[in-house]
Parts: sequence; structure tokens; C-alpha cells
Amino acid sequence: MAKSKNVFNAKKLSYISVPSQVINSLSSSSLQSLLVSPKRSSSGSFFFVNKYSCRSPRVWLFALFLFGLVGMLRLGWNVNTLIPFSPYPNPCLQPQQNVDTIGQSRDSSVVASNLGQLAEFWKQPDGMGYRPCLDFSREYQRASEAIVKDRSKYLVVVVSGGISQQRNQIVDAVVIARILGAALVVPILQVNVIWGDESEFSDIFDLAHFKTVLADDVRILSSLPSTHVMTRPVEERRTPLLVSPRWIRSRYLKRINREGVLLLRGLDSRLSKDLPPDLQKLRCKVAFQALKFAPPILELGNNLAQRMQSKGPYLALHLRMEKDVWVRTGCSPGLSKEYDELIQDERRWRPELLTSKSNMTYHERKLAGLCPLNAFEVTRLLKALGAPRSARIYWAGGQPLGGKEALSPLTREFPHFYHKDDLALPGELEPFAKKASFMAAIDFIVSEKSDVFMPSHGGNMGHALQGQRAFSGHKKYITPNKRHMLPYFLNSSMPEAEFNSIIKELHHESLGQPELRASKAGRDVTKYPVPECMCNNAHSHSI
Repeated sequence: MAKSKNVFNAKKLSYISVPSQVINSLSSSSLQSLLVSPKRSSSGSFFFVNKYSCRSPRVWLFALFLFGLVGMLRLGWNVNTLIPFSPYPNPCLQPQQNVDTIGQSRDSSVVASNLGQLAEFWKQPDGMGYRPCLDFSREYQRASEAIVKDRSKYLVVVVSGGISQQRNQIVDAVVIARILGAALVVPILQVNVIWGDESEFSDIFDLAHFKTVLADDVRILSSLPSTHVMTRPVEERRTPLLVSPRWIRSRYLKRINREGVLLLRGLDSRLSKDLPPDLQKLRCKVAFQALKFAPPILELGNNLAQRMQSKGPYLALHLRMEKDVWVRTGCSPGLSKEYDELIQDERRWRPELLTSKSNMTYHERKLAGLCPLNAFEVTRLLKALGAPRSARIYWAGGQPLGGKEALSPLTREFPHFYHKDDLALPGELEPFAKKASFMAAIDFIVSEKSDVFMPSHGGNMGHALQGQRAFSGHKKYITPNKRHMLPYFLNSSMPEAEFNSIIKELHHESLGQPELRASKAGRDVTKYPVPECMCNNAHSHSI
């Protein structure tokens, strides 16, 4: 458009400007032919020129006009290319330049606004100067020497569930061993009946690293010593929930001193979340420093994360949309009537799978924030929080009920949407294909290294990542405020700008900022490591 307007303005001029390039493009022989008349005329010429007409000024003007016309044709009649060669400003073009400048200024402000919104989404929360702080008290350090030298007491534990549940139980197993002053035999991973994964501790975690990091806290053994192999262990299957260190000593200490070996099963949430400061620090040390993934898993996870990072920041989503999740939570996937009925039938056949409050209807659970977000809700939440369409997204989790169709709201709005299968090279995942724990560990690594992380539902992996990201410097972690935001999702008449503003306000304190564990009873220090495991200038470095 700018080009055509300049041509229009140029037509108003009363002169023709011949650019210097045109004159320079003429050969010397061509110029000579203008100065020297031919000796004889050619009857076959298109123009008849005699010796008298060559002296006529009209012929000279006509020739100059002809060459100027040829030059303009060579430049494609682009008047804009002529303007820079003119020593005088063209008054006819000044108003148009001012209009263009105003338009460019407006465009620049829009671009700046978009860039500001984009930068805001990737902006990290204020960590308030908190950093890892695991200095143990002198009393703890003095007791450590006797504990690691003891050769009379051994704790054997069997951990169950998915990899994140297993991590939690391993953390508590180390703490219980410390409370009892016993050596810990490397935890036994119970075969998962759902996934059929028979992996051992050393398959998933770096055993040598685990032993080294905890060498000053608890003695770790790969197996029972020969002196105790034939010992029949004292087995405890019914440890109550959230027991204190005092309860553990009164219940188990005499028995393990007498028999030498104690076997514990099912440690999930058995140990209190409120422990003395040194034991809380030990929990953090195990969770954030000792439990490092085995080298093959770590290498592959880091490679996938680097492929995501290669083109800028990325967001990791943990989507809980598998069939068993919908069944256990008592919620509906919202895909279609057929899928909703499928979940309801499964729940009727196996009522024991329902883990949420059974006296609540689906709608009551939904409004209470007890249901996972589906793909449509995740998409709308991300857009409201300012996620750009160009955002690169890694999604962790199992295959959703409904397959790719269940993810279509996300993939339509965010086309750069990747799973580990999309990032891995041919054959790279093959060694881990039938091992659910390995796959979950890879998801954990890629999610932990992301610039922004958001789970669609609570759970052990989300909680573990929340603590890990906090301990790593409070990297951005979006906690969906489901209970307060869902009523606005149901209001279809609300303008989008107003909806976005409300959603941002609801989440301005749910982006991974430091949060004191003690501000709410029963919080796990491996999820909220401040203040026991992280210090800033306002807090003492040791207890």
C-alpha cells in the first residue's frame, strides 16, 4: 500500500528525475554515438537522422528522454528508489511519512505489550533470599558417631506404590532408622500389581550416591550381614498414621534390641509431619540430595530436557487424565456421555477404588476442587495466566482416557506440545518401555528442569516436584486454585478480559513463592522446606 501511495504522489511532480545509475549504466560508445553523427544514413533505420537534425536541440532532448524512460523501466517504476538520490526533500511525501511513523509507533507499543505479557509468564517468583540450609545441631552430630558404628540393629523396609510414593516411604525409612539408631538395609521395592514393574532400588536410584550422602547420618547396607541372615525379623504391618519419634521408640526399640532385625511394611504417611528440627533436615537431605536417579535414567532425562531447552523456556504439565484417576477420584472426564458412563460403570463394579469422599456427588467434588482438571480447563487456565501460543510444553503422565482426542483442546491452542515419545530418538526409550518407574522418573527429571511447572491435580509427584523446585531456588510452580476458580469457569457470559483478570488475581500467590511450612498444620517439609531446610539472612543457619 505504501508503495502505491508513493507512486500516486510522485505522479503529481512536474519533472522527471533521471538517476545517476542510469547514466552510469550507459557505455562510452553509446555516449559517443550521441556526440558524433553517422557518416551515412541507413534507409532501413527506424528513425531517419541526417546531419542537420543531429544539431537540433529537440533531438538531444528526445534522446535524453528515451534513455531516462529505459532507466525507469529497468528500476520497475519504483519511485522510492529514486528519492534517496534526490538532494531535495519531496514535500508531497512528508505527510505520508508522518502517518507511517504513527502507525509504526502504535505497532511498536502493541509488540512491547505482548513481549511484556510473554516475559511475565516466564518470570520466576521472588525467592526472598532463601537457600538450602542443612546444618545439624551439635547434639545430632555427636549422636551420629555412635549410630553409624552400631552393628547390632538392622531395619528392613518394604515400600509400595508408584515411584513418588516409594520416594516418600524411603525418606521416612531413613528417618525411622535414625530414630532407632539402626542400620538401614536398602529398601525393597514391592512389585506393583497395576504396572507389573519389578525394578529394584539400584535400578532406579544411584545406590552408591545414596550411601555416600547419608554416611554421617545412617549406615546403609546393601543386604543383611551374614550374622543376621537367618534371624527371624520382628514384623510390623499395622503402624498407625502420623506417629511421633517417641511412639516409634516405645513400640520398636526393645524389640529390635532383642531380635536385631525389624521389618516394616506400608510406611506411607506413617511418620508424623511435625518432627524435631534435625529430623526435618534429615528428611530434606534424603529427598533433595541423597535420592538421585540412576545414571542411565538421569542421562536420558537430561537429554530430553536439553532438547526442550534448546529453543528457549518451556512449561511442564503433569496431566492426571488416565482412566484409573477418573475412577479413583469419583470424577467425570467430561469427554462425552459414553466416557462418563464408562467411568461410572467401572466405579460401580469396583467401589473400593474410590478414594475421594464417597458421600459426595460428582458436582460437589468438582466445586470442592477435588477433581483433576481436564484438557479444556487446563488450556483456559494457561491462557488466562498469560501463556503464549508459542509456548513449548512438555506433558508428563500416562496416556489419557480418550487418547489424543482428550488432549485436542491443548494441542489446538498450544501447537508446540511434546511428550517423551516425541523427543526421544529412535530406540532411545526401548530399554525402559515396560518399566513404569523408569518412565515416571524421566517425567520427573524433565519436569523438574522446566522453567514453569503446573499439575492438573494434586498427588505425590506434584508434591515432590513442589518441594524439589523450592529447594532448587523457588522455581515457578503454578498451583491451580480449583476450588475458587471453577465457578468462574462455569460463567459463560463473563467477558474474557474480566475472566483473565480474576484468574490472575486468584493465582498471584500460588506461583511457587516461599511459604512457611508452619503456617498450616500437617504440612510435609519435603513439600514446604522453609524454614527448617532453607535459610535467608533473617534466619539462623543452625538450630
